[in-house]
Amino acid sequence: MDKFVDINADIGESFGSYKLGFDEEIVRYISSANIATGFHAGDPNWMSHTIKLSLEMGVSIGAHPSYPDLAGFGRRDMNLDPTEIENIIKYQVGALMGFIGIENIQHVKPHGALYNKAVKDENVALSVINSIKSISEDLIHVVLAGSIWENLAQENNVKYIRETYADREFMNDGSLAPRSMKGSVIDNTKKIVNRTIDLVKTGKVKSFEGEDISIDFDSICLHGDTKGAVEIASEIQESFKRNNIGIKSMSDILV
Repeated sequence: MDKFVDINADIGESFGSYKLGFDEEIVRYISSANIATGFHAGDPNWMSHTIKLSLEMGVSIGAHPSYPDLAGFGRRDMNLDPTEIENIIKYQVGALMGFIGIENIQHVKPHGALYNKAVKDENVALSVINSIKSISEDLIHVVLAGSIWENLAQENNVKYIRETYADREFMNDGSLAPRSMKGSVIDNTKKIVNRTIDLVKTGKVKSFEGEDISIDFDSICLHGDTKGAVEIASEIQESFKRNNIGIKSMSDILV
């Protein structure tokens, strides 16, 4: 293979009798799973189901903690102090630990508004880093490539993976275009696949504002609830094979 990347997806986001996403299909195409831990989606039964599904498919498991915002799916900002942020992350990772133990958790990737705030707010990013580090120094921190968060992860000598997105538009500064902007979430399969291959091969992408920007990354996120998600995942895998690109989990990428 000419290059290896990790493919991750947010799964386990169903709740009670409400099923969200296409977890059973998506896990066939990814190497790392971000499992919802109850604060934006997911519940104990769905966590157990999703863990079992991931293990059966040989997919590495990570926690996907959020602000405490079930009603808003974790996409609403909250002004929590550093201690509160650290505590909600510890609580949610602890829930996943109760099912599989810390030694079987590969990474932690915050969800939604918490993730987006860590990208731009140094204090929030540090709170996230400190919380994960206090749980275990073996945990991999998933950060947005090229962000303040990445710089802080490097400065704090933690294990981290730089992430980018297959189906999201980027601003000129490398941040994700807000979901409130029309067209910020790409739903054209051909565009997503071609853009992903170009990103892996060249490390460049055209921003939402029309500028060519560079992105150095290790992992690509696919959204399991995006329109045509399974088709997109399948097409990306086939395109990877044609272009001699391999898929490895985050922990294998860092070896």
